[in-house]
Amino acid sequence: MVAPNRLSAPSPRGGDSQNDFEDLKRLIHGRQVDKLDLSRLGDLEGETLRREIRLVVEHLCDTENPLLNRSERERLIEEVLDETFGFGPLELLLKEEGVADIMINGPKRVFIEKDGRIQRSNVVFRDNDHLMQILDRIVSRVGRRIDETWPMCDAHLPDGSRVNAVIPPLALDGQSLTIRRFGSNPLTLEDLLNFGAFTPEIVMVLEGAIKARLNMIISGGTGSGKTTLLNTLSSFIPGDQRLITIEDAVEL
Repeated sequence: MVAPNRLSAPSPRGGDSQNDFEDLKRLIHGRQVDKLDLSRLGDLEGETLRREIRLVVEHLCDTENPLLNRSERERLIEEVLDETFGFGPLELLLKEEGVADIMINGPKRVFIEKDGRIQRSNVVFRDNDHLMQILDRIVSRVGRRIDETWPMCDAHLPDGSRVNAVIPPLALDGQSLTIRRFGSNPLTLEDLLNFGAFTPEIVMVLEGAIKARLNMIISGGTGSGKTTLLNTLSSFIPGDQRLITIEDAVEL
């Protein structure tokens, strides 16, 4: 017999295993607030706060469903912490190496661009409300809002990734979210020369144009390398002449 208010461990087979897992995650996420000593947590921050809440989540996992195996238990704990501190299911994709773009067309249709190929991701949101909650969390952290009166928003994640979100009534098929990620090791001028992106002679021409303060237009399709080129060329700008940031220039 399963104790009241508890859920059986997700089975590796059967169509309801993922639903059971999501139900258990929501249950634990909701109950962790009741278990937290908020007066004590007010003095904690960063990794210390995360460790304290992790202990609470671990205890709830063992209490609500002691039948979880080790991998299921660890996955559940990490996903509850992602819902608490981060951007929910998006955290899995933001932590994955090689993901250049994240494209979300509704809660169940999530695509990524990895290694130059667009592929469908197994990551999904519970429903439209869950996706909207994550959107609100993203834009509110940069002082923006997104709602029916302001249905489109551009923002940046803490790691610098660019975000564009569109919701109804502007988006006809539900919420749409695109995240353009940047590599942890940006390409340098030497890298671009080695890849044959341009020749040393072209570099000299571009450097001279920049130092002469000539007007330039950098254009191209999505993912063609506009920001990479702009970042590289900015190294030629004398420090006292940098009137706007690279992010500002891209948005212009």
